[in-house]
Amino acid sequence: MTDTLRRWRLVLGGDDADGTGHDLAGRDAGMDRTLTALYGAGGAGGSPAGGAARGAGLGGSAPRVARWLGDIRTYFPSSVVQLMQRDAIDRLGLSSLLLEPEMLQAVEPDVHLVGTLLSLSKAMPDETRETARAVVRKVVEDLERRLSTRTRTVLGGALDRSARVNRPRHRDIDWDRTIRANLKHYLPEHGTVVPERLVGYGRASRSAKKEIVLAIDQSGSMAASIVYASVFGAVLASMRSVTTRLVAFDTAVVDLTDQLSDPVDVLFGTQLGGGTDINRALAYCQERITRPADTVVVLISDLYEGGIRDEMLRRVAAMKASGVEFVTLLALSDEGAPAYDRDNATALATLGAPAFACTPDLFPEVMAAAVERRPLPVPEG
Repeated sequence: MTDTLRRWRLVLGGDDADGTGHDLAGRDAGMDRTLTALYGAGGAGGSPAGGAARGAGLGGSAPRVARWLGDIRTYFPSSVVQLMQRDAIDRLGLSSLLLEPEMLQAVEPDVHLVGTLLSLSKAMPDETRETARAVVRKVVEDLERRLSTRTRTVLGGALDRSARVNRPRHRDIDWDRTIRANLKHYLPEHGTVVPERLVGYGRASRSAKKEIVLAIDQSGSMAASIVYASVFGAVLASMRSVTTRLVAFDTAVVDLTDQLSDPVDVLFGTQLGGGTDINRALAYCQERITRPADTVVVLISDLYEGGIRDEMLRRVAAMKASGVEFVTLLALSDEGAPAYDRDNATALATLGAPAFACTPDLFPEVMAAAVERRPLPVPEG
């Protein structure tokens, strides 16, 4: 069998109508069984370990599903494994099996799995909760390794630039930058630079810090955004040059700032699902802003408002008028364009707060632009 024919046989699944007339053997047959269990015509029932019969499916037994999860890791790379896990949970309703420790120990952790676990957290038995926390922690630590260094570098540079002053006191002069800024005024006959412009920094003090407020929508569609926002919140909280507040909301508001030292605690402090009251969340944030000109508010929401819409828009307008830099992210994830309330997005854009989806890789640049009060790097489309 040619490689092309083999691939078509795996795609088509081996039913009488697949048109290939060929059977698979060895590793290919095992791969076909794992695909049949999930994507076969009878995929909602049966056992993934029950042989190659078409429609074997994924049954409700955690041991059988755990074996299937082990099989797909044998045959497919991690990115494909994560996709198949997601399909198994979404297509076949296997969420309840994630409440069993042996199932959790078998899964390939990723952001979407964390979102599913968070949605189930209130129903988890005690013996499952610690296993679930270990799964979530693995994903969080991987994200921190990927995102923290770049966030600190990009945002730290922006904070330095925003703090720079051109009329510093003598002890606050940055002589290195001052000399480089005035090299065109070098007088060779005197062997010196005449500094027409002094560059320095304001004196370090708590009152000089930028304040960043992350307000995160807990509705079910925002699961991946909550994971990334919690990791970024922990990274920002570790930077001495900013103070960070993290607020999660549905129809109620929960301030998770005290838990920012551990994003896993933040995540298990959220509760996915329920209604959405953006206005109430913004009211809570607005009441705690003491230095508007040094504050950046980041609203992460699909903007489906269940509260008082006009009052929400008035709050955003009032915050901007007071000097707050306001950023609206429809999603903070690697997914495509999210579903969102276009009317509210348009209304916010009219107020000078454009709403757009943001990938985790772009988030440091968005925050740097907000801190420096320059145009945001809004993605096209």
